[in-house]
Amino acid sequence: MRRHLILVPLLAAAALTASCGSATSEAPRGAAALDAKAKPPLLRSPRGDGEIIVRATTSPRTAGPFTLHGTYRVRFEQYAPESPQMDFATQTSFVADLERQPGIPAVRLFRTAAATGARTVHVDGRYYVDVSFGDFPFVLRMTPATGQRQPR
Repeated sequence: MRRHLILVPLLAAAALTASCGSATSEAPRGAAALDAKAKPPLLRSPRGDGEIIVRATTSPRTAGPFTLHGTYRVRFEQYAPESPQMDFATQTSFVADLERQPGIPAVRLFRTAAATGARTVHVDGRYYVDVSFGDFPFVLRMTPATGQRQPR
């Protein structure tokens, strides 16, 4: 009789667990839910020669150092996977800099409340890419000017 009293709750718990479904039956959430169509445009093309891509789901984020020499087109894109039509003009400004030493801005890149932005910079040396503010996942892509020789 005692064995029966122990087995019944165990079987009930097993049945309840089995009826809840498994993690593989649910759709992935957050950044994992991005498929090829939902990827931000800055991530859709392969990395080119000398390009630097910094991607993160949160800020602050510092990457590098990178050796940079010459002219670069710097672009950023913020995105909200759960709300693709987000109006970033009403959100926290996206703030990014190039720094020779972490924590000491040397070249201001962006300070804007926008989904995207772009600018051209001319730099020479070793820099960190620092994104100090932004409330959403982001991509920052630095593309060397066409025909520009890359440091080795």
